[in-house]
This record gives sequence, C-alpha cells and structure tokens, in this order.
Amino acid sequence: MKAKKQATIGHALIPILVLIVSLFSGIVYLGTDAHIPILIAIIVAALVGIVSLGFTWGEIEKGAIETIQMAMQAILILMIIGTVVGSWILSGTVPAMIYYGLQILSPGIFLIATAVICAIVSLATGSSWTTAGTVGIALMGVGQGLGMPAAIVAGAVVSGAYFGDKISPLSDTTNLAPAMAGSTLFEHIKYMFWTTIPSFTIALILYGIIGARYAGSQLDTSNINVILDGIAANFYISPVLLLPPIIVIALVVMKVPALPGLMAGTVVGGLFAAVFQGSGLGEIINTAHYGFEIDSGVAMVDDLLNRGGLDGMMWTVSLILLAMTFGGIMERTGMLGAIAAAILKLAHNTGSLVAATILTSIAINILAADQYLAIVIPGRMYKNAYDEMGLEPRLLSRTLEDGGTLTSALIPWNTCGAYMASVLLVSPLAYAPYAFLNLINPIVAIIYGFTGFSIKKVEPKVE
Repeated sequence: MKAKKQATIGHALIPILVLIVSLFSGIVYLGTDAHIPILIAIIVAALVGIVSLGFTWGEIEKGAIETIQMAMQAILILMIIGTVVGSWILSGTVPAMIYYGLQILSPGIFLIATAVICAIVSLATGSSWTTAGTVGIALMGVGQGLGMPAAIVAGAVVSGAYFGDKISPLSDTTNLAPAMAGSTLFEHIKYMFWTTIPSFTIALILYGIIGARYAGSQLDTSNINVILDGIAANFYISPVLLLPPIIVIALVVMKVPALPGLMAGTVVGGLFAAVFQGSGLGEIINTAHYGFEIDSGVAMVDDLLNRGGLDGMMWTVSLILLAMTFGGIMERTGMLGAIAAAILKLAHNTGSLVAATILTSIAINILAADQYLAIVIPGRMYKNAYDEMGLEPRLLSRTLEDGGTLTSALIPWNTCGAYMASVLLVSPLAYAPYAFLNLINPIVAIIYGFTGFSIKKVEPKVE
C-alpha cells in the first residue's frame, strides 16, 4: 500500500480553488445550478487524495458515505417537510397566514410591516426565495407608490424573509445546520432565538425610524389586493386554519421528536384540506407527493403557492448530498483539517472560535457562492474544536446559520444574492446597508461568543 502523506494547505487549496472557479463560472456565466460544479470539485478532491496523499478509493468513498450519514436525519426531515408544505397549502393554512399577514400595512409603519409580513410568509413556507419572489415583489410595488427608495424596501424584504427562513422548521438550511453540528432541529431553532430575536428587534426599530419620514404618504395597495383577492377566491380562509402550525408547536413543547412531529403536521394538514377545502383523498396524497398546483389566474398567487411536495425537496436533497460528499472527502483526506488547523491557531477561546466560524462561513459564501457549502464546510471543519472546548453542538449549529445563511443574500454573485437581485431588481450591494438583520445578527453572535452570554459549556467527553 502506498504510504499516506499529511495534507497541507497547498493540497487543500487545489479542490477549493477548483470549487470556487467551477461554481463561479457555472452560476454566473453559464446559468447552471451548483450541482455539476460541485461534482467537478468532488472529482478533483478525490484525485488529490489518491494521487498526492496516497489514499485508496475505498477509503475516500467511506469518508464521503460516513459524512452523508450525518445528514440523513436532516434529509429525511426535509423530505417530510415537502409533504407538510404541500398539505398545508392545500388545507389553506399557508394561504391563511399570508392573507392575514398582508393586512397589517399602513404608511407610517410600512417598512416594519414589510419585514414582519415577509417573516410570517417565510416562516410559513420555509423559503426566503419564495417570499421575496412573490410577496416581496408586491411590497416593492407598494414602496414605490409611497416614494420610498427601492434599496430600503428591498433591505426590509430580505431581512424579514431571512428571519422567517432562519427559524422555520420547514427551511432546508435550518435542518442542515444542526445535522452538521450534531444538534437537533428544535433545540437548534430555540437556541437561535437568542441571537435572532434581538437582531430582528433592532432591525425593526431602525425600519421604524426610517419609515417615520413617510408616515403621511398615501398607501397604494393595488398589488397586495390582487394577492388577497386571488387567495380569497380560491380558498376558504378562517383563523381556524392556523391550528396545524400551532399543533406542531405544541408537539415541540411536549418534546416530540422532529420526524413524528412533522409527520403529524402532514396528517393534520390533510384532514384540514378535506374538511375545509373539500379535497379528496387522491388530491391530498398527490399534493403531499408532487406538491401543490393551482392556476388561479393571478400570477403572483400561483408563484407563491405552487410548491412543496416530496418531489419538490429532491433538488435540495441532491445538492446537500453533493456538498456532503465534497466535505467528507476533504475531511477524510485531512485537507479540511489542514485548513482548520491553520485557522484554529488564532482561536484560543469561545469568542475567537465563534468569530472564526462566522468569518469562514462568510468567506465560503464569497468564494464558493453557495450557502449550503457555507454551512457544510465550516460545520465539518470546526465540530471537533467545539467538542474539545466543551461547547454545545447547538452553539455550532446556531453560529453556522448566523454566519452562513444570513450573509449569503448580501453577496451579488452568491446564488442567494443573485436570486434576490433578479426578483427585487435591486443589487445586493445597494440593499445590503438596509438588510439590517443580515448585518446585525453575525455581529450579535460574535459579541455573545466573547461575553459568554447564552452560552453554556458541557462536560468534556471521556474517551
């Protein structure tokens, strides 16, 4: 057998640079998804491991599979979430949340209302992208009617959309982060409240100060009314439809595990669809499998609600599998460890470790242009360091989202930033100064790291 070499920074930079170039070229210039560029980087990482470091293919494959196994619970949860989203839309639960959320508008608090509405819709759908591309577009039109700068309104849309996405159990990144850190979904969400709620509160105060200047303006709600009328024409809307998420929250409080809790959410959604919307069993099952589909005659309503289903999660699942494969090969061959060791020389306490995690996530968002990799790679890099310092896994999972999820929308060439620019028609460089949540949250997380606020240590593991 060929003697193995210890990986160096030079070895690690080869697949990292290939990943950066292939992702940037594919996404920015060719308009492709991230999957094949990541696959190219996987091939290069495997070749470096075999040719330069002396690993066998069997060893590399085993490392990739072991890493994928760590994400299997998150993948199963995502698949069930697809059925939850489909059944909750069919039942009228998601439409009801959107319908009531859109009715809290007034000129004086328009920016606050924009952030809150986007947070509600994103929490209900688990998707910042869907929120920005539907309700966000409508709110941009309302802001234009009030004479507000588009960059400010876009910043409020992005802040609200990412707040809801970040704490929604239906979100893919919210499931991926605890899988990387060894935490659990609902413990992760509860722990994120410590950084996310204060950050969002500060953001709302800032939006209130800015929005006060437009308090006397006339509110044009024509775009919003189009959505409200479209929803009312196609669904029975009642406050009772808000019960399914309340039931799931109650199950969380009773410490029911995520998978059975979300399965219960799907079943309740199906029952509500039958009782309140008159859906048949075949329609309920097909919606849970393939997602919700409607042709309401209102494009914004269709764009907002045509989603969900088991199949609808397969794009995300396949991307996560590829990202995990890349991270697993980099970890197995020691290349990830070489990068982590160099960075961890500067991390001597909790604060510096949290700061290193956030800055690494931001760097990967900039260089690799993908939020999934900004969660997966730092998660694998720093997990052992958090364990060795006696820090809870949920601190790592929270920090991955504070740095990886939230900053992705601020970078023009990142998949998230590019998407937001395409639907809001405002450059991330223009709205970034007003996306207060996305800017404040990482700073709050670092402050907590250095002060120790909300951070508890666990007893070191005895080998």
